Amino acid sequence: MARPVLDNQAARRLFLHKHLLGDPPAGPGRGRDLLEVIRALGFVQVDSVSTVARAHHMILFARRPAYRPKSLAHLLERERSLFEHWTHDAAIIPTEFYPYWSLPFRRTRARLSEKWRTWQGEAYMDEIERVKAHVARAGPVRSSDLLGEEDRGRSGGWWNWHPSKAALEFLWRTGSLSISKRQGFQKFYDLPERVHPDASARPAPDTEEAVEWFCRGALDRLGFATSGEIAAFWAHVSPAEARDWTARGLAEGRLEEIDVICQDGRARKSVAWPGTAERAATLPPAPNRVRVLSPFDPALRDRNRAERLFGFLYRIEIFVPAEKRKYGYYVFPILEGERLIGRIDMKADRAARLLEVSKLWLEPGVRPAKGRLAKLEAELDRMARFADCDGVRIAPDWLQ
Repeated sequence: MARPVLDNQAARRLFLHKHLLGDPPAGPGRGRDLLEVIRALGFVQVDSVSTVARAHHMILFARRPAYRPKSLAHLLERERSLFEHWTHDAAIIPTEFYPYWSLPFRRTRARLSEKWRTWQGEAYMDEIERVKAHVARAGPVRSSDLLGEEDRGRSGGWWNWHPSKAALEFLWRTGSLSISKRQGFQKFYDLPERVHPDASARPAPDTEEAVEWFCRGALDRLGFATSGEIAAFWAHVSPAEARDWTARGLAEGRLEEIDVICQDGRARKSVAWPGTAERAATLPPAPNRVRVLSPFDPALRDRNRAERLFGFLYRIEIFVPAEKRKYGYYVFPILEGERLIGRIDMKADRAARLLEVSKLWLEPGVRPAKGRLAKLEAELDRMARFADCDGVRIAPDWLQ
């Protein structure tokens, strides 16, 4: 029997709807609405680079233009309906998911115990209980609060952490501490039972239940995927576990194989919930609006997947020497409707209160038509207000 086929347009449309980019960007962007956005995405990646705004803020702004960072801080630090931990990277996650993180907590403890003992030496292992006892007694602490005289003046790079900093990070990654708040980008750690008392008190699911939850949640948010893509979504199940889950789902009829047509016309075998191709055919087109995305937007996190679907090759060049960069240090992808049409180099000049736009690169076949540039300039105006700038300054030679 032939597999259902998801043509490229339908695949793009489904992909964008799953990433909340298929609907008009509207909504209050705070409170329950903001929490629903993050729940639907699964998590929002945290990043410290702020040429315009930090990645997590830009991700939310792309879906809710009314969003402002204080709304996220309220959910994280007052309502406690979100928590910070790891998926494939540092992320903000709905607190209702917290019990399932018992699986990565256990696995991280087993993996890091010996690895970090080798890295930090016995001093780090000796610090763990002392640091935990200090937090229990003193309340939220930063790593700098635990510095001894011998540690002051050390480099802040991860390769040169003082033992108590390593102990704090170990305790956080393994679930013995939680992030209570941030000042700037500096983390304060406290006991989970004080930060998230209800969530941390819930029974931890066993491994089988947690693997089922992570795999199901990944496919829900991807729409269609290979087992490798399912494993990589949260980065908390192994490729073998995802393959086994997929095989069982197919054998039991809970999943079906489909052919997803890539931008180059080739078919890629994937799995999906039964009826996915039929449901995708009923989705409305994405709004023909221009949106500037964060380089860490969920729609672009899997660079290879985005390239297959959209024919858009994106690589971040932060760590590429300046003379070898093709585009720039931190260049933002541009989405128009259901196409990734280019990338733009811009930054917020805080002193001048202007959003400085230096370069625009459109993809081959994308014309700089007046209507398209007008939509982009409207988006730049919105982005300037979001970045607390008074206006936009575009370089005369911006169009490449």
